[in-house]
Amino acid sequence: MSTLAERLLRRYYDNSEHPYRIFQRRVSGHLSPTATLLDAGCGRTAPVLRTYLGKAQRLIGVELVAFTDVPAGIETYNADLAQIPLPDACVDVIMSRSVFVHLQDPQSVYREFARILRPNGVIIFLTANMWDYGTQVARLIPNRLHARVVRIVEGRAEEDTFPTAYRTNTRGAVEQLASAAGLRVESFEYLSQYPNYLMFNGFVFFLGMCFEKLISHVHWLRFLRGWILVTLRKP
Repeated sequence: MSTLAERLLRRYYDNSEHPYRIFQRRVSGHLSPTATLLDAGCGRTAPVLRTYLGKAQRLIGVELVAFTDVPAGIETYNADLAQIPLPDACVDVIMSRSVFVHLQDPQSVYREFARILRPNGVIIFLTANMWDYGTQVARLIPNRLHARVVRIVEGRAEEDTFPTAYRTNTRGAVEQLASAAGLRVESFEYLSQYPNYLMFNGFVFFLGMCFEKLISHVHWLRFLRGWILVTLRKP
């Protein structure tokens, strides 16, 4: 992180709410003390799901990789999201953060989510927007190199980086997939974030910041923002 980028970040983004916080607040708004919450692609330690301990009756984490240090009170399943070992209509809220970008067969996942949701249940997911410049650059990088790039840029372990597919990262794709699974799009929002991938150089970060401020304030450019936050409901 460059010194200039850090100064710009503190000055212009200190009071900006990160999309992760907006996502978690949205999930909280759909919970009740008797609810069942499932985190689809929760990660090894279920970092997001554990923040809801005591806020829902049942917490379930589903992940492909082996779990480590998951606190008591969270059920865990090593399973593909298209084949979750749960009965029909047993979950009230499904949440998923930064996972839908990896779905190779999103239609099967949407249908599986619809199967395990109770009537009037919701799916809330936050994922990369296809039209974000960072996504467009990432799509140019072969999947075999993603783990190395992410390790350098974000410091994430290579074994926790998965291939990207971008098959449910536009409004059109979400609407089509949801409709085919019998789900209704309740809300679809474009969210912005500081240009975190550009922190390595102050001048480049400044240019990215100017672009981010533009698309954040001009409504008809919202489709270029970095994230999409979606709420789907099962009728």
